[in-house]
Amino acid sequence: MLWVKAFHIVAMVSWFAALFYLPRLFVYHAAAKDSESIERFKVMERKLYRGIMTPAAIATIVLGVWLVTYAPSYYMQAGWFHAKLLLVVLLLGYHHACGRLLKKFAQDENNRSHVFYRWFNEFPVLVLIGVSILVVVRPF
Repeated sequence: MLWVKAFHIVAMVSWFAALFYLPRLFVYHAAAKDSESIERFKVMERKLYRGIMTPAAIATIVLGVWLVTYAPSYYMQAGWFHAKLLLVVLLLGYHHACGRLLKKFAQDENNRSHVFYRWFNEFPVLVLIGVSILVVVRPF
């Protein structure tokens, strides 16, 4: 079980790293004016989303489900775990929103400023804080 937990943490850290970085790329992409930079950002965003972010999300979910199978009755009764699941579902929605924004950038249809993406980039930070507190402190 410790190996599964270790790889779950590695996958989660990888997922969050990509969740932090992709919106930061959106900030720079939204501010870019020259076509060379814009095309470079499109490639970087696509590779990050498809090559790192989505596989890391899938690995995090699969390994998390695997961990729950070791003590399902405990996790299904733990309030902190239900709150964590809610945050993970919200994070999956954020992941999906990033994918939609990526498509808009790829089609040159972005209509938001770099300021929007600076604020958009803060959501996963809040989720990480919440999940960390729930898992470590287990307040309820």
